[in-house]
Amino acid sequence: MNTSPSRTVSLIGAPTDVGAADRGASMGPEALRVAGLQRALEGRGLAVLDRGNLAGPGNPSSPPVGGYRHLPEVTAWNQLVHGAVYGELAAGRLPILLGGDHSLGIGSISAVARFCREQRRTLRVLWLDAHADFNTPELSPSGNIHGMPVACLLGFGPVQLVTLGGQQPAIDAASIRQIGIRSVDPGEKSFVHAQGLEVFDMRYIDEHGMRATMEQALIGLDERAHLHVSFDVDFLDPEIAPGVGTTVPGGPSYREAQLCMEMIADTGLLGSLDVAELNPALDVRNRTGALAVDLIESLFGKSTLMRADR
Repeated sequence: MNTSPSRTVSLIGAPTDVGAADRGASMGPEALRVAGLQRALEGRGLAVLDRGNLAGPGNPSSPPVGGYRHLPEVTAWNQLVHGAVYGELAAGRLPILLGGDHSLGIGSISAVARFCREQRRTLRVLWLDAHADFNTPELSPSGNIHGMPVACLLGFGPVQLVTLGGQQPAIDAASIRQIGIRSVDPGEKSFVHAQGLEVFDMRYIDEHGMRATMEQALIGLDERAHLHVSFDVDFLDPEIAPGVGTTVPGGPSYREAQLCMEMIADTGLLGSLDVAELNPALDVRNRTGALAVDLIESLFGKSTLMRADR
């Protein structure tokens, strides 16, 4: 498949960690820039517009209220993200959201879903993450909203977040594939099963391999599809990516992650991207930021394979 996606990408920084447990993801956008993201994308033949950073509220470091921690601040950031991502899509550019914690996926994916409805395109979301992020206040032990974005996108959450894109729910369960999952709270696990989410957890990847996993995750796409990748850096094994706030052992290796990204690139359908939860305060000489840039390059066509068509 190849539908000649936009060759102009826009970088949108969202420097916040209001939805997370640990501070530091707010520095993620600059870490990606320092690691050479723009130069790497330009090396793939893309025109890159760096829109700078969105300016939202600070982190009040306060306890949960009504089961949600920092709901007003998370809402404000997601409103900003929604507007920025939708604006770039409407202008014919491919937005890359530089997070920031993964609660920002609510605004980003709500915007992509809105755009796809208007363009009558089929949306497929690939949620690359160690966590299902399908908590609710009743299930969450912390109230941190970065553990709730998928639930919010499917309509389970505060009205401020579930209606961001003008439709509730923003997406349905059939639109999303979760890959690399290996840390799910007990009540959250039951909720995931009840809603029928398609989850390719690490046991599935171990048993079937990354190639078969991605073939299943990408099945059914055609030239009218819009592929959105929401890449939480803790998707990766912490041995190769230590710079995240919620490390979970047993994630994809470097080669497995590269194959995942290369197979996405092979579809020619990538239309938007989130990069979330990179925490330079917990990294080693920006090692994780550099790896994230390397994998993003692979999403845009860089291959480690010596093949004639490359």
